[in-house]
Amino acid sequence: MPIEQVLSTHLFVRHRLTTVWLERVWDAGFPAVEIFCARQHIDYRDKAQINELGHWFHDSPLRMHSLHAPMYSDDVWGRSGPQAVIDITEPVKAKRMSMVDEIKRALEIAEVVPFRYLIQHLGVAGEEVDERRFDSAFSSLDEIRVFGAQRGVEVLLENIPNALSTASALNAFLAQTHLNLNYCFDLGHAHMAGGVDAEFDLMKERIRSTHLHDNDGEQDQHLFPLKGTVDWTRAMRLLSSRPGQYPLLLELKELPDHPHPIEDARQAMDELTRLSSNHE
Repeated sequence: MPIEQVLSTHLFVRHRLTTVWLERVWDAGFPAVEIFCARQHIDYRDKAQINELGHWFHDSPLRMHSLHAPMYSDDVWGRSGPQAVIDITEPVKAKRMSMVDEIKRALEIAEVVPFRYLIQHLGVAGEEVDERRFDSAFSSLDEIRVFGAQRGVEVLLENIPNALSTASALNAFLAQTHLNLNYCFDLGHAHMAGGVDAEFDLMKERIRSTHLHDNDGEQDQHLFPLKGTVDWTRAMRLLSSRPGQYPLLLELKELPDHPHPIEDARQAMDELTRLSSNHE
């Protein structure tokens, strides 16, 4: 059984998300998208933009698979100041509640455009382990989980480059809190952490979605596959070992050497599919 293929709009996140972009995704042969929630791209406070997308999705065969939770409350990628960073592990309750409210506003998109998963970070890049942040994360996720479930959305935790979000740390967090959450396996982040094989092995039972991208093993570059140091032959063998459990989802960065990013993403997915078919 072929694994479903999805493209994240992270590839053109610097542009306002319009139906023209979504048409291009469909025309490139992707049956579903993950929308990356950044306000310069999709402004969850802008009802006109959300309604326009809702009408389009209603009449289109393209599905919305998932929404990546917002990382910043501003529309300039956090450059307006530290107050714009959305961190659900924030220890100060009043600050944390306002951040959770931002994520809930984004989740309300599901009332107009249904989607299955919300991809959520635990902390920010480089975050250290702190018991207070652990407790804050539990409180935040419990509220977000319930709010999402009321709208038919399941929260998935993503492994990211910080001490709270390695595969082993996520497993420990779920064991201690008894939050019954599943995972989005970010292969590029795993490559930067304990290695793709080791991180996948720890997360595999709970993986419900993926983020596929390449890097040099040190920087979170979101390169196209085969442009960094990930062993994609080995990686595709791993991912192909659990067919039907999750899609292959490309989360790539728009770079100058890809003047036709969506078409190039299609070619990259075709190459991964070829590698995958060698192990079926």
